[in-house]
Amino acid sequence: MILPVEVDIFGVMEENVYFFVDDETNSGFVIDPGAEADKLLQIIEREKFTIEKILLTHGHYDHIGAADSLRHALNIPIFMGRGGNFYARNTSNNGSKYFEVEMTLDDVTLLDDGAEVILSANPNFKLKVIAAPGHTLDGTIYYSEKNSAAFVGDTIFYGGRGRTDLAGGSELDLMNTIKNKVFTLPEETVLFCGHGLSTTVGEEKKRAWYF
Repeated sequence: MILPVEVDIFGVMEENVYFFVDDETNSGFVIDPGAEADKLLQIIEREKFTIEKILLTHGHYDHIGAADSLRHALNIPIFMGRGGNFYARNTSNNGSKYFEVEMTLDDVTLLDDGAEVILSANPNFKLKVIAAPGHTLDGTIYYSEKNSAAFVGDTIFYGGRGRTDLAGGSELDLMNTIKNKVFTLPEETVLFCGHGLSTTVGEEKKRAWYF
């Protein structure tokens, strides 16, 4: 099951949080809990989810805002890509400083490209870690071949792509990530984006401006 939840970020934008949950065990992961921890905890209680891990696609404030609260409420670890501490530990780099919010994360487990995030309750339920620099240094895609799903954060959107003018961003890296990592996934793969609508690899490959 993939359950998307839209949360409000400081009243200025919305961000997509995803629950990726195994139907057999009702256990799973929460991806990019950017805000509204109480709302997310209510969903977990209502759905009777057992959440084992928090996964972050990158360390910007609008994707990490509820992570610490969820970690303490559920007593679970937080994972993010290599380079994540550049954002997690620095309010300028993660952008929270500019909203006068001191938002940092410590004690985060960093994931290497090609690693797997495996559900303890069902080891056949897992996500592959794909390093996806460009929007940020630590950009990470979580890919489920079995479910034809990729959680792409702000790497790519429906008809668009992530910005590259923030700390650690790179236009060249982002385009290489999209062409060589996103567009090499099967065309039917659903791309669950950090903001806005979901899309597919096949749909986005039709857009001429990527090439």
